[in-house]
Amino acid sequence: MTPEFSRPIRLDTIGDQPRRIEIEADAAERAALAARFGLIAIDRLAAAFTLHREAGGIVARGNVEGAVSQACVVTSEPVPATLDEPVALRFVNEETADEEEIELSGEALDTIAIMGGAIDLGEAAAETMALALEPFPRAPGAEAALRDAGVLSEEQAGPFGALAELKEKLARGGG
Repeated sequence: MTPEFSRPIRLDTIGDQPRRIEIEADAAERAALAARFGLIAIDRLAAAFTLHREAGGIVARGNVEGAVSQACVVTSEPVPATLDEPVALRFVNEETADEEEIELSGEALDTIAIMGGAIDLGEAAAETMALALEPFPRAPGAEAALRDAGVLSEEQAGPFGALAELKEKLARGGG
C-alpha cells in the first residue's frame, strides 16, 4: 500500500551535509488522509525537515504544521484544531529497527525502519499529525449536551459527588 501522502527521499541523495526539505500535502492527499484518520477535513498539512546522516541511520528534525477539523465525540460538530509539532526521527535499516533500541546519543528519537532504500517524509508528517491530535475532541456545547442527556460529570459520578449527594439528601431529612 502506498501512503496517501508519500514523499520518498532516496538514501543516495542524502549526503554528508545537512539537507533541508519542505513538503506540503495537496487537496487530494489531504482528503485521503482525512478519510484514513477519521477527520472531517485537513485544511493544511506541511512539514520542514533537516536531514543528516548519523551513525546508525538518517536523522530528521523539523516541524509539522497543520489545520484540521475533527468531529466532536459528543455532538459530531466540527472542532477546528491547529498543530505545530516538533519532530525528531531516526530512520534505520530494517535489521536495526527489529533489534532492541540502540542509544547513539543522549537524545530520544523515534525510530522508523528504512524501506526500499528510501525514507518517506510524507508518511512521517502524516503520522506525526495524527499523534498530535486531541483523542477526544469536544465542541463548545458538548458539556451542555451531555448534561441535557443526563450524563453525570466526572465530579458528580466520582466518590466526592456521591458524598455531596448523600450530604444534600441528609440535609433535606431524607436519610
